[in-house]
Amino acid sequence: MSAPSPAEGEVLLSVREVKKHFAARRGRRGTGETVYAVDGVSFDVHEGETLGLVGESGCGKSTLARVLTGLYRPTSGSIRLRGVELQERGARKRIRGGLQMVFQDPAGSLDPRRKLADSVAEPILGAGTGKSRRERAAQMLERVGLDPALGARYPHQLSGGQQQRACIARALVSDPSLIVLDEALSSLDVSLQAQVVDLLRSLQAQFRGSYVFITHDLATAFELSTRVAIMYLGEIVELVPVEVFQSSTLHPYSKALIDAILVPDPEIQRNRKALLLKGEIPSAAHPPSGCRFHTRCPYAQEICMSDRPALRLYGPDHWAACHFAGELPFSTRRDEPVA
Repeated sequence: MSAPSPAEGEVLLSVREVKKHFAARRGRRGTGETVYAVDGVSFDVHEGETLGLVGESGCGKSTLARVLTGLYRPTSGSIRLRGVELQERGARKRIRGGLQMVFQDPAGSLDPRRKLADSVAEPILGAGTGKSRRERAAQMLERVGLDPALGARYPHQLSGGQQQRACIARALVSDPSLIVLDEALSSLDVSLQAQVVDLLRSLQAQFRGSYVFITHDLATAFELSTRVAIMYLGEIVELVPVEVFQSSTLHPYSKALIDAILVPDPEIQRNRKALLLKGEIPSAAHPPSGCRFHTRCPYAQEICMSDRPALRLYGPDHWAACHFAGELPFSTRRDEPVA
């Protein structure tokens, strides 16, 4: 398989067959088992784009985020930022803050004992003088719509929206090429979510940076993303530009996620023929054989239970991992795989 990647633009982040497995043990004397949290993920992120990574809780999104940012070391696979292999010794120091992360819980990711300006300046400790770092922190707070005077306060003295903006300022202070946002909007109310989405768009236009935007909310991913990667039980099952995905998805899991988005018209909502999934997402410690989605898929056949489908290219920048991609009743396209 060649790498899932958009057709144009310079590659910023290259992820190849990344796996992250955890050793687990049931009970004090139980037998050990392996949790396949991320199991063979490949994609590229290009300059100036936003890749939305979407899936249910437990599918491996946050684990992948921590692998990308170096908080977890991958079990295997390659992660390159501007051609630098991040698993090599000293690589993270060489990229000098080029890859940053915004966490789901802003209050939990800010040190309660440090003033806000010190937390925002943390990624540039050791660079320049204390005065220059404070000035840079103040500039970033202003860029994200906060009064620089708030830098003298502690996190508990700010609202949740202000805390999340401060976390975005901290991620931006080192001029990163890529920011990974792990459920960064889920702790905010709807009005604040809209404000932060607008802020992220504005900052991306200013700095030309790239985002990996991780969320369980497909509607929000549509608002911010250039492309969307759908993740299920440690694997990417579909990867496609947003405008194509909304009109012609190829994977039944993606179709079910789209159908779960409420339509703001009661008549249309009542008459929709949504694709409903049966059962719960299986355990990552005991993933199903073959296609991991077959236990919940209404279109599963014998081959799905035995053969694991590869992520294949079915059209311009449209990748899917399904034995029957393009042939299912909901598909609006009947493409043959081209790779």
